[in-house]
Amino acid sequence: MDKIFLSKSQFTRGLQCHKSLWLYKYNPELRAEPDAATQARFEAGTEVGILAHQIFPGGKLIAFDRSQFAEKIKETQAAIEAGVKTIYEATFSYDDILVMVDILRKGRQSWEIYEVKSSNSLKEEYLPDAAIQYYVLTGAGIEVSRIALVHLNGKYIRQGDIDVKDLFVIEDITGNVRDSQTFVKEQIKKQRIMLDGGTPNISIGPQCESPYPCDFSEYCWKHIPDDSVFDLRERGVDKYKLYRQGIIMQKDIPLDILNNKQRFQVESTLKRQDTVDKTNLAEFLRQLTYPVCYLDFETFMMPIPPFDGTSPWQQIPFQFALYLQPGEGTKLEYYEFLGTPSLDPQKVLLESLLKTVPTGACMVAYNAAFEIRILKALALSFPKHVARINNIIEHFVDLMEPFKKRYIYYWQVKGSYSLKEVLPALVPKMSYVGMDISDGNMASHAYLEMGKIEDGEGRRRIRTALLEYCKQDTLGMVELVNKIKTLIE
Repeated sequence: MDKIFLSKSQFTRGLQCHKSLWLYKYNPELRAEPDAATQARFEAGTEVGILAHQIFPGGKLIAFDRSQFAEKIKETQAAIEAGVKTIYEATFSYDDILVMVDILRKGRQSWEIYEVKSSNSLKEEYLPDAAIQYYVLTGAGIEVSRIALVHLNGKYIRQGDIDVKDLFVIEDITGNVRDSQTFVKEQIKKQRIMLDGGTPNISIGPQCESPYPCDFSEYCWKHIPDDSVFDLRERGVDKYKLYRQGIIMQKDIPLDILNNKQRFQVESTLKRQDTVDKTNLAEFLRQLTYPVCYLDFETFMMPIPPFDGTSPWQQIPFQFALYLQPGEGTKLEYYEFLGTPSLDPQKVLLESLLKTVPTGACMVAYNAAFEIRILKALALSFPKHVARINNIIEHFVDLMEPFKKRYIYYWQVKGSYSLKEVLPALVPKMSYVGMDISDGNMASHAYLEMGKIEDGEGRRRIRTALLEYCKQDTLGMVELVNKIKTLIE
């Protein structure tokens, strides 16, 4: 067998699934294109990597160019021979394996590898990244005395300019990496043997989504029909075990192996049966008192804190929509807020919200834990408003509750109690299909993109789409409450 080229990312892909690596090599056209949210995460990771260079400033950058790896390897070697002490994106090849090191630094003894990640913690799946780099560098004759993982410090709070030393945490993983070298060699051999043959006969399994969602899932899962065992929600039976036993459809599952929640879902699906528990729904509605406010927040997260008082990956509210009904039978009043992407929206958003919400008003949200969490964070950032914020928090009613507890259940939602599933099922006119922005991830991405666009018309289109989306979520809650009232009457 001839040597088969591997890169660091290909090696780690192969660790997750041999079939994914084989398809990547030989049928890349089957790979799904990254969506906007995934692409944004890639870009955020690149931004974090560049900022991490400042931990060891003054180094030489080996500029990335996918078509010129041989030149990058030569440039790296020339930098080492010239006595450069710190190299960013140092590029090496050994055993037909290509790696690029985020930061390569000459320590007191020898070279040190620093692998940069944009998360707030060290995760087990990061170790193979560093392990394959150590394998290649030592094989290429580079003496390595230390391997470290650099990640963000989730407790860091920005005040003024970014303090790089405090923003990042450096964790030594030298022992783990060295101990894994036998495993690395074995896996390289197995991957190359696999790649020298035909498509691996590997069925779908947990590896399709862990530790990373696979971009070939759409291809590998195309044989799974609707109402399969994989549509089961909640914890319970092992769906992959059923699949391996040849049980694919819900109608073929022995009902006695299911817990109550999953059995309820299966029976509702097979019978095409809806459930309305009028007694519990009426009890739920009694929690709603006037004045009542229906509230929805939209947030964004960034790995590098963008404003004073913020931390890595903190959820920052930039938008809210609110329907206020002062009394029973009175006309709904609508209020909305949308920040300016280049400015910290939190203070103005909070002041606008506090001005809008009547003291003691009943607050309705779908998955209210999210809105409460955002409000608690705002209370920490703006302590002078803490009493008022706490008063709002004390009056929340979670509209998700009757759907989660299945006081009301439509079989079309397939066990889900997500607003995006529940709302169109109960109120068909409130579908999200065809909307320019149809979920929270899209909203976050659009808001950040709006700040990068200079074209006025482009900004207006995004702004309009954001306002329409947030209003849809909030109006949807009003419609759900009205639907519940109609059903119990």
